[in-house]
Amino acid sequence: MAVVGGAAALPLIFKLLLSLLLCFNSSPSLTQAAGKWVPWEDRYPFIREASSFSSSSNNANNNKAYDYIIVGGGTAGCPLAATLSQKFSVLLLERGGVPFANANVSFMQNFHIALADTSPSSASQYFVSTDGVFNSRARVLGGGTCINAGFYTRAGPSYIKKAGWDSKLVNESYPWIEKQIVHRPNLAPWQRAVRDSLLEIGISPFNGFTYDHIYGTKVGGTIFDRFGRRHTAAELLASANPKKLDVLVHATVQKIDFDTSGKKPRAVGVIFKDENGNQHKAFLSKRKGSEIIVSSGAIGSPHILMLSGIGPKAELEKLNIPVVLDNKFVGQGMSDNPLNTIFVPTNRHVEQSLIQTVGITKAGVYIEASSGFGQSGDSIRCNHGVASAEIGQLSTIPPKQRTFEAIEAYRRSKKNIPHELFRGGFILEKIATPLSRGNISLVTTNADDNPSITFNYFSHPRDLKRCVDGIRIVEKIAKSKHFTNYTQCDKETLDKLLNMSVQANVNLIPKHTNNTQSLEQFCKDTVITIWHYHGGCHVGKVIAPDYRVLGVHRLRVIDGSTFEESPGTNPQATVMMMGRYMGVKILRERLGRTAGL
Repeated sequence: MAVVGGAAALPLIFKLLLSLLLCFNSSPSLTQAAGKWVPWEDRYPFIREASSFSSSSNNANNNKAYDYIIVGGGTAGCPLAATLSQKFSVLLLERGGVPFANANVSFMQNFHIALADTSPSSASQYFVSTDGVFNSRARVLGGGTCINAGFYTRAGPSYIKKAGWDSKLVNESYPWIEKQIVHRPNLAPWQRAVRDSLLEIGISPFNGFTYDHIYGTKVGGTIFDRFGRRHTAAELLASANPKKLDVLVHATVQKIDFDTSGKKPRAVGVIFKDENGNQHKAFLSKRKGSEIIVSSGAIGSPHILMLSGIGPKAELEKLNIPVVLDNKFVGQGMSDNPLNTIFVPTNRHVEQSLIQTVGITKAGVYIEASSGFGQSGDSIRCNHGVASAEIGQLSTIPPKQRTFEAIEAYRRSKKNIPHELFRGGFILEKIATPLSRGNISLVTTNADDNPSITFNYFSHPRDLKRCVDGIRIVEKIAKSKHFTNYTQCDKETLDKLLNMSVQANVNLIPKHTNNTQSLEQFCKDTVITIWHYHGGCHVGKVIAPDYRVLGVHRLRVIDGSTFEESPGTNPQATVMMMGRYMGVKILRERLGRTAGL
C-alpha cells in the first residue's frame, strides 16, 4: 500500500480501507482503552493545528506564557517535551504534520515511498547537498524516527564518557524509550545471510540480540513491530502531562525573538507561521529558569539560529538579518557518514527487510543490509515524478532539466521496467567516524527553504581509506558461501555488481564506469547518505556543556547538531535518549529532589 502525495487524493473507499487497516494492524494512530479503539486525537488531545493558537491571549504578562518553548517536535524534541511537561508548561512547535494514519510513515513496506514522495505534504523534505548527493530532512511530528530504517542501538560507553553524560542517568533514559516503542525484530532471511556471512569472514564474535554497541556481529532492536508497523518518537508524547503540554503541528518557526536591552540578549519568545500562512508569536514565561530549546536537528537548529540573528556576522548582514550575536561557528563542522552500497540481484522474490543485523568492525566501518524494496508492482509503477522509489533517491535528471517533458519521459520509461529486475538486496557500508567536515549557509531568509549544505565527502584521506576497507569487506560477504542461496558470486560477477552500482542513479556525481580496479573511485562515484548527518552547533563553540547557547540567556540547543560524532551504528536511540536525559537533568537542576524523576 503506497501513498504518494498524501491521503487527501485517495478515493473515499480507499480511505475507508486504510482506516480499517490502521485499526487492526496494531496502529499507533489508535489505542485500545476499555475494549474500544480510540482515535489518536483522543490519545493526544494536546496536539492541534497551529492555526488554533491565539497570540492575543498568550503574552508575557499573563498566565499563558510558557515555561518552555521547544522548537522542533522530532527525535529529541518529543521525549524532551514529554519529560518537561511533568512539572512545567511546555509548548512544542513542529513544522510538519502528525505521523498517525499516514501510511507512508506507518508501514515498513512503504519506507522507500516516503523518501520518494517530494510533495509539500510529505513527511520528508528532500535536498541536494552541494556535493551532489541527494538527502532528506524529516518534516513530521516524531522527526527522523518517522522516515528512517528503524534500527535501534545504543551508543558505546566511550561515547557516553566523551560526551560528558552521567552514565547512571543515561542507563535510566534508554529503557524509558525502549519500554514504549522498541521491539525485537523477526530476523528476515536476507538478514540471516548477512549475519552468517559476517561471522564467516571474521567479524566476530556473535553478540546475539542486544542494544549495546559491541565489536563483532549483532542483531539490534527496531521501532517496527511484528506487524511491520512503525512506532515513532511522537508516541513518547503519551507519557506527557496533557494538562501542561501544547503541541502545534504545521507551525513553522520563523525566528526566535530576543530582548537585546541588557548586557546579553535574552530569548523572550518565538515567531511562527501556521498552515494558512498566518503569523503568531508565543511568549516565554518571565519565571526564572524558563527557556526556549531548539531541537530542530542538525540542519534545522543552526538554520534557525542564523535566521534569528545568531551566526557569522558577514553572512547575516548579506541577507539583512539583524545581528543578535556574532558567532562564526554556527553551521560549521557539519558531517555526514558516507554510505556506499552494492546491490545483489537474486533469481527469486526476497522478503522485505530493513536494517536488523550489523557488523561493527575494527576497521572503522559498519556493515548493514536491506532487501526486497522496489520489487513490488506499485513501487515500480507509482507516479513519483522525478523520484525513484527503488533506491529512495532522486533521478539524476539535473535540476535545470527537470521540465514537464523530461518528467513525463521518465515516468513512461519507468512504467516499462520489469519489476523482476529489482529483486534482491543491498549490502551497506558506512564510515563510522568521518573526519571530513562541511557547513551550512543561508540562501534566503525563508524558513521553509533549505539552506545550502556541504558535507565534503571523502575530503579527508582517512575517510577514503576506510571506505575502501569497507568495500573489501562487502566483497567478501558477497562471495561468502551463505550468499550462494541468492547468487553465485565469482570475481567476474562481483565486477559486474560493482559496475551496476556505479551506473545506478544514486547521486549527481559524474561516474567512472568499468573501473572496478579503483575502489577509491568507486567510493567517490557511488557515495550516498544514510541520513546520519550531525554537527553545526558544537559544544564549546556554539553551546556550553549544559547545551545553553553561548553569549545569550534562556536558550539551549538539544539534538544531533551538537554531536561531534554520530553515536553507535545508528543515532536515533541516542538522540531520543538525549531528549529524555536532558529533560530529567533540567528538572533536577531546577527543582532538586522535588523533581521526583
